[in-house]
Amino acid sequence: MPARKATNTASAEKKTKAPRKTKAPLTTRENLSALIGTARKILRKDKGLNGDVDRLPVLTWVMFLKFLDDLEIRHEEESELDGQPYQPIIEAPYRWRDWAAREDGISGDELLAFIGQDTAVRADGTKGKGLFAYLRGLGGTGEKGSQREVVANVFKGIQNRMVSGYLLRDILNKINGIHFSASEEMHTLSHLYESMLREMRDAAGDAGEFYTPRPVVRFMVQVMDPSLGETVLDPACGTGGFLVEAYDHIAPKVKTTEQRRVLQRQTLFGQEAKPLPYMLAQMNLLLHGLEAPQIAYGNTLDRRLNEIGHAERVDLILTNPPFGGEEEAGIKGNFPPNMQTAETALLFLQYIMRKLRVAGAPVPGGKAAARGGRAAVVVPNGTLFGDGVSAVIKEELLKEFRLHTVLRLPQGVFAPYTDIPANLLFFERGGPTDTIWFYELPLPEGRKKYSKTAPLQFEEFASALAWWSDRQPGPQAWAVDFAAKRSAAVEAATPHWQKAEAERSAVLALGKPLRELEQAISAAANGEKAALQERLRELKAQQQRHEQAAKAAQADGDALYWPTYNLDIKNPNAKAGLEHADPKKLIESMRGHEADVMRLLGEIETLVVQVGAGGEIAA
Repeated sequence: MPARKATNTASAEKKTKAPRKTKAPLTTRENLSALIGTARKILRKDKGLNGDVDRLPVLTWVMFLKFLDDLEIRHEEESELDGQPYQPIIEAPYRWRDWAAREDGISGDELLAFIGQDTAVRADGTKGKGLFAYLRGLGGTGEKGSQREVVANVFKGIQNRMVSGYLLRDILNKINGIHFSASEEMHTLSHLYESMLREMRDAAGDAGEFYTPRPVVRFMVQVMDPSLGETVLDPACGTGGFLVEAYDHIAPKVKTTEQRRVLQRQTLFGQEAKPLPYMLAQMNLLLHGLEAPQIAYGNTLDRRLNEIGHAERVDLILTNPPFGGEEEAGIKGNFPPNMQTAETALLFLQYIMRKLRVAGAPVPGGKAAARGGRAAVVVPNGTLFGDGVSAVIKEELLKEFRLHTVLRLPQGVFAPYTDIPANLLFFERGGPTDTIWFYELPLPEGRKKYSKTAPLQFEEFASALAWWSDRQPGPQAWAVDFAAKRSAAVEAATPHWQKAEAERSAVLALGKPLRELEQAISAAANGEKAALQERLRELKAQQQRHEQAAKAAQADGDALYWPTYNLDIKNPNAKAGLEHADPKKLIESMRGHEADVMRLLGEIETLVVQVGAGGEIAA
């Protein structure tokens, strides 16, 4: 028996397992990352969605409605504590809690019909407007700029592209697990959302126009240093990156309830013309803590420039207007006749100039502006070297504003959306421009350009940030005395312009004799007309010579003056690559090398002859 007992004991020992290690609880970030990750996997199963460009908008409008309901619940509770009635933005049965919150709520075709159709059976069993139809109709029920109008604008251009109502129900159940009233979750989700926006930019070329790389945004905001009490505008706000960064920059300085109200309601403004980025911007700003984003919906350029008065001007503009786009003829008509162009970037530049505050002019509240408005703007290379209308716009910029800095970005910063080289212009109202500082951001050692897989990092702006507050010429920085350059150009061009003016005066002076001669021919007898007509031909030929001389002299003067406004100034400290070399010098260099090659070939030929003849080659 003792042996049997021992066997049982051994068996018991075999069955005893080592205690499992308890897993550490997931952090808020890990929970949310997993939740969003699962939701994205579900979206990939839906046959109606084609890539992240379709999936992120679905995730956004779902999160937007959940966020709004969480916000409304909080406001309802606050109103109840204050004993005040609450007017909801969205009413039953269209609130998230009415149709989306229950895991076993409406699903399948019934859910798709409720969301997308004009009329549908709602979650409470009654028949009425579909969800999107109801939300789009909110625009006519609230004041301009109200949250109801915002909701209506968000859903104006949104279509539900999902074809499976069961997968959509799974998405609703996942997003229902997010608590938008918890600040820690909001902070984490804002970063996750930013990364999704970045992925969306990478997934489709034309979506990239809505997204400016965050290192560029952060640098522009840091050097412009927006402060509480200033008005900040992005007139082409895309997904809201500049406004988010400006909010994060100012928020730590807020100390009182009144300051918080000013930041929330009177500081950050934007405008966006396309429905998708408009919705993405709203969500981005909401997640970062701006409770009622002041984003206007519509084309910023759809307004006559001369109608913008002092009351509408702002302290700071941070923006990356669209590159390469073209506007319709009706939009061009909103701009001065000599500055009309289809190029979107140039129209936005004029708009920005007009919108900047004028020092000493009245501002809302009755005070006078202490300083002129300032701007940081992304522009393509074409804006720097463009002539014609582009040069006229830059003439106005450099006359009325102080363009103090041009930061030249390396190639590939905006890849894969565009490979067009870009620049950052920094200017403020109160010209004319005297000295322009240029700074060429260097590429990391061994790199030829940035790319989608190896993008620009914020740390690579460190040298530019250090230089910004202590400007000295160096390998990456150089200054151009624009005032002296323009003065020299005017001095050189003036004699030609004066000659052109004299020739034009001569043309005008011949006008009266020509008219008198034409009248004399009409009244003359037949025998006298031939001589008078010959004299008329001589005067007209003389007038034509003056006109041609005026054109030539004007062109000579312009050729000396307008190149002054070519701001595509290369780094004088850099080694010139072939693409920037002077063509004449390049040809001279090639001819010099050709002579060397021919000399060496001659020497080799002589050596070959010597070897063939049995001669010895000297050491």
